[in-house]
Amino acid sequence: MVEFIEGGITTPQGFKAAGVHSGVKYRSLDLGMLYSEVPATAFKAFTSNKVKAAPVQLMINDNSPKLSAVVVNSGNANALTGRRGYEDAETMQKAVAKELGIDPKTVGVMSTGLIGRFMDMHKVQYGISRAAKELDVGRNADGLLCESIMTTDTIKKECAARVRLQDGTLVYISAISKGSGMISPHLKALHGTTLTLITTDAVLTSEFSHEFQRTLDDSMNMVSVDGDQSTNDTCIMLANGLAGGKPADKDENFIEALRMVMTKIARTIAMDGEGATKLITVEVNGAKTKDDARLVVKTVINSPLVKSAIFGSDPNYGRVMMALGNSGAEFNLEEVHLVIKGGDLEVPILDSGAPVFQEERSVEVVRMAMDNKEVILQLDLGVGSESAVGWGCDLTYDYVRINAEYST
Repeated sequence: MVEFIEGGITTPQGFKAAGVHSGVKYRSLDLGMLYSEVPATAFKAFTSNKVKAAPVQLMINDNSPKLSAVVVNSGNANALTGRRGYEDAETMQKAVAKELGIDPKTVGVMSTGLIGRFMDMHKVQYGISRAAKELDVGRNADGLLCESIMTTDTIKKECAARVRLQDGTLVYISAISKGSGMISPHLKALHGTTLTLITTDAVLTSEFSHEFQRTLDDSMNMVSVDGDQSTNDTCIMLANGLAGGKPADKDENFIEALRMVMTKIARTIAMDGEGATKLITVEVNGAKTKDDARLVVKTVINSPLVKSAIFGSDPNYGRVMMALGNSGAEFNLEEVHLVIKGGDLEVPILDSGAPVFQEERSVEVVRMAMDNKEVILQLDLGVGSESAVGWGCDLTYDYVRINAEYST
């Protein structure tokens, strides 16, 4: 049984964290570090955007199977910075390695912030030196690392859980993430930024990489705030094995725990979308293929018209059907069912492709359902048995304001 607990990134055995102010940002914490006391098996996934930031390029080129530390900065994405940016990412890697006495190839690098600005390496190296000295365990250290990676985020995104494996071993899984804009991840293993770190003291081998990708496909890759995939999206999972026991590669309890942790993180990212006031959950059933189900989810979530309607609690379900029709997925209009849920209300909208209601009073019930912090759209495509679920947020005036003023 999976149990969510009060905890953070250092909850699993053998992990330490720190977050400091290096000066890249004017006042806020802007540099964080995660350290494993023993080299950890690393599972990495990166943006599929062809314009990749320097840290992403470096990590792909290194592709080390083990990591001992990860350094992350906010305030500067180190993207579109050419050869100098790549060398700056290498310098960050080497600086951490020197401070901790480890191999530079076992240091991961992540960055987020403004694109097209060179790093101030004097400040970054100062921050790395401070962070290495302040590595610690516990909720304060967890919080400092969370805060150091935030940009337009308004809340810390962290989650911890414990689960007993089938061999009786008790293991912990924790995750932190940042992201509120430029978010539509398409993370691919071994290949708004959303930066995500996952720690576990379970024993895992390289065989788990396929399950790691499947977990991402059903969680982080089903989040979309604005449909724009970042140049810096990175997800790193470290498994240091200090809990002992057998490898958990195929342990159903561990797999379920990881999926639950990552789903919770994904929902939190969507809820904290830039300017968001509502969480949108789209559940698709009856699809012919898994790809079709995922495609419909992302198309509906990314539709500016759907997002605007939900922001205004406008019961214009035609926008949902418009998005379905534009998705390219196969469906049978005469068998399509649409339900809108919010709060305690569950309102059937379409039954076999025809409207369930016409009266103004019924329209008001739909409006009431949409006037909740979470609005759930349930679609049955009527052509198969595959399903998918994803999360997004409404499109508000504040989203435009935040992104119109981002660099200033």
